[in-house]
Amino acid sequence: MTASIATRTLTELDHARVSRLLSRPESRPPSADSMAEILDFSEVVPSPAVPPTVVTMNSQVRLKDARSGVESELTLSYPNEADAASGRVSVLSPMGFAVLGLSVGDLASWRGPTGEEGAAVIVSVLYQPEAAGDYLL
Repeated sequence: MTASIATRTLTELDHARVSRLLSRPESRPPSADSMAEILDFSEVVPSPAVPPTVVTMNSQVRLKDARSGVESELTLSYPNEADAASGRVSVLSPMGFAVLGLSVGDLASWRGPTGEEGAAVIVSVLYQPEAAGDYLL
């Protein structure tokens, strides 16, 4: 399973920054081409227009593992801010990219670096910068 080309909503700023990350050879993940394709099919909106239930960059999200039912939290981060021990997951990781732009109730699915499949339902967005007014215009 990989992140499917589903309806995703991204802010203009998130779209531009993630696209820029994918274009850099030094930070380009193996799945960059499929990530770029997903970005191309995303709905892009101004930051003030993004619904508060959408996962944007720096959002704190509660997930429920689709197999085990175990809930966990993560903060979607840029690669330089990622820290697995504190729950900060890089947007360029399979799991991080899988949740970007999805909404509460959506199923995120991904294939990890060693081939393992993962899937989780987005239970809630605990913090979203745009909903809190913490974003740059």
